[in-house]
Order: sequence, then C-alpha cells, then structure tokens
Amino acid sequence: MIELGNTAPEKPAEGLIRDVTDQSFMEDVIEASREVPVIVDFWAPWCGPCKTLGPALEQAVNAARGAVRMAKVNVDENQMVAGQLRVQSIPTVYAFFQGQPVDGFQGAVAPSEVKAFVERLAKMAGGDGIEEALEAAETMLAEGALQDAAQTFAAIMAEVPDNGRAIGGLARALLAAGNTDEAKATLDRAPAELQKDAAILAARSAIELAEMTQETGEVAELRARLEADPSDHQARYDLALALIAARDNEGAIDALLDLFRRDREWNDGAARTQLFKLFDTLGPKDPLTQKGRRRLSSMIFA
Repeated sequence: MIELGNTAPEKPAEGLIRDVTDQSFMEDVIEASREVPVIVDFWAPWCGPCKTLGPALEQAVNAARGAVRMAKVNVDENQMVAGQLRVQSIPTVYAFFQGQPVDGFQGAVAPSEVKAFVERLAKMAGGDGIEEALEAAETMLAEGALQDAAQTFAAIMAEVPDNGRAIGGLARALLAAGNTDEAKATLDRAPAELQKDAAILAARSAIELAEMTQETGEVAELRARLEADPSDHQARYDLALALIAARDNEGAIDALLDLFRRDREWNDGAARTQLFKLFDTLGPKDPLTQKGRRRLSSMIFA
C-alpha cells in the first residue's frame, strides 16, 4: 500500500537529485544544465555544516518541482572536479546553467537564503517546473517507481489542485500498486469541471479495464476456442481482455478490431467500447492508439 500522509514527497524525486562523480560530472551537470539549472553541492561525510546545508538544499530543490536539479559531489572521493573549480573549503555550492557557472556561495547559510537561491535559479530558467515534474512522475510510473510517482503527483496537486494530469497520474500510480479503491476515490474527489479531463478519463478507463481483466481465461485456451469456432464472439472478446491482462495491448487491439469487423453491434458494441477504453488508457500519443484509431475509422467509414 502506498502511504501518502504528506502531500509533499518524503524523498527527492528520482532524477532531480543525484550523486555525481568526476566521471559523470560532464553529463549530469554540464549537459544537464542545458535543460534546467543544476546546483552542485560539494560536501564530505566528516563536514558538520554539510549535514545541515545538504538537506536544506534537497528540500528546496524538491519543492521546485523539476525547475532545477541538484548534483552532490563527495570531495573525498571526487577531487578532480573540486580542484578544477578551485573548491577551497566545504560546503561550497555552485549553480550551472547552459553549461556555465552562474551563481554560488560558500559555507552553511540560513534556510531562507537557500530557498531564495533555488527560487532565483528557477526563475532564470523560466517556467514553474510543473511540466518537468509531471514528465518526471510519468517516467517514474513507467519504470515502476510507484511510490515516488505517487508522491510527486501528490506534490503537484498540492501546488495546483486542478491539474488533471496530476490527479489522473496519482490514480494510475495507486492502481498500479493495487490500491484500486484509493485510485477511484482520488478521481471522485476531483472537481466536477475536471471530470471530463482527458487524463482523468484515461485513469477511469484504466481502472475499469483492470477490474474487467481480473478473472480472464487463459490466452492459449481462448485461442483454441477461436480456432475451433472463429464465429465465437465471446471467446474473441475474452481473448482481448486476457491479452490486456498479459500487457499485450497490440494483440488486444487486433482482437477487438477483428471482432468489430465481424459484428460491430455484438453485445451493444462491446468491441468498440473496449477499444476506446484501451485507447484512453494508452493515451493519444501512443503509436498503438494512433494506429488503432486509424484502423477503426477505416472500418467505420468504409
């Protein structure tokens, strides 16, 4: 079960804050700073002030929701970059943007100064970081980091309560974690004017499909039934649901399109209904959705 006692993430979103070495500095700082500002924290385990400044920086970066990133460099283990940047004492903080150092300070500073420093960098890049945070959360979800994704979507909702992508994303993260009832409740709590939002509709479709595919038959058994009787529409429909459960969305689309071609009105147009649910779940940009919609349209208007 995903616990969401706080609306802000309990730990930094993956990818926003990372440990960096001499070898990865060029990619993780210089190249990454061409997209968003990157704060570099030079620290060491024995440094007392570092233990105060580091968490404060992480909290401020995390609160910026993707508008800035942070790289942590342990100077005991990575002395080359520290030497090149003439780091004389720690903690030392540099900020890079567009491949160049643009700001920085030495020593521990007050939390208010840390916050102002991060906010200044975020404004330098423009935007509020919401889109970047949403993309980061979607990546976490796709990679199976369900708790990180849920916490990031929740943090976005705390800042922008009417963001349909964040609401729908949180519901999908909860669903993927097996918390179907919580996923439904998340969508039900969305404002009435957002209930037709594409992201929320997609999340509802994902929940409906998940519930429908919980007790599907075996794919091999259903294929055997169809080979014995190609006109068995129920078997073809059940095969599509079984393929969805097996994450073979392409195969499921093929089965539903074949059923629609054979009898578009069967079971009150069930094939078309499930196709639309699957398209909503995959999203409009998914190649399977685009190809499937074109094939369906050609059948409808043939």
